[in-house]
Amino acid sequence: MAAHENPPVAFPDGRTVPALGLGTWELGDDPRRRDAELAALREGLDLGLTLVDTAEMYGHGASEQLVGEAIAGRRDEVFLVSKVLPSNASRRGTVDACHASLRRLGTDRLDLYLLHWRGGHPLEDTVEAMEALVAEGSIGGWGVSNFDVDDLDDLVRATGGSSSPQTDQVLYNLARRGPEHDLLPRLRETGTPLMAYSPVDHGELLDHPVVTSVAADLGVTPAQLAIAWVLRLAPDVLLAVKAGSVEHVREDAAALQVDIDDQAFVQLERAFPAPARSVPLEVR
Repeated sequence: MAAHENPPVAFPDGRTVPALGLGTWELGDDPRRRDAELAALREGLDLGLTLVDTAEMYGHGASEQLVGEAIAGRRDEVFLVSKVLPSNASRRGTVDACHASLRRLGTDRLDLYLLHWRGGHPLEDTVEAMEALVAEGSIGGWGVSNFDVDDLDDLVRATGGSSSPQTDQVLYNLARRGPEHDLLPRLRETGTPLMAYSPVDHGELLDHPVVTSVAADLGVTPAQLAIAWVLRLAPDVLLAVKAGSVEHVREDAAALQVDIDDQAFVQLERAFPAPARSVPLEVR
């Protein structure tokens, strides 16, 4: 990946989106932070981070409401992603949940709608609902989240291979490299990008001695290094990262300018080796 760019990532249906976007987990939870969070989201859009990822679960809809306010008047700039809870993912429930998300977001369409994780409803019912939402124009496409290889196999069997997800959103970062062994190769077979979340491992990487040392050598922050490391795999991987302030989102966007040299890669590889065998997908 060339530095200083937000490279395009293509979905199987041919649509593209910038690799680095905005995550919204925990945004909207505290009314006292609302103004700062709105400013951060709008600044992110101004900086070209036009993928915005949210979910009905986040703040019980508060995150979607916040996003809706942030994108008001500029909906066409945004590639908007939300997710349905597994408990709602029946044939009827998926449709109803999507329409409720659209109301909170103040829009008539989602660009991508994901099953947040696998639950008890039959996958064929969820996919049937997703396809109905595509047909009515409520969503541009659908995908999954927190699906491992065996889950994807079950999805193929459930649909007879007639319908497939546009992405699989999973935990992936320096400390959680399990997807590299079998999930990422599997997705590459169908040209399906992996969507990563939590590039700083819920903050734990920010204080790791190797991460802080390598970041200092490169003249960047630990967060920027962690984000740049994930983005090295674009266009096979895209990333939604949360930022609750203008300063934070500017720091994240500047990760696109980070060039990780060979020496830095070697140091990181030694501290965080790639998996030598299959590792169960982690969910955090």
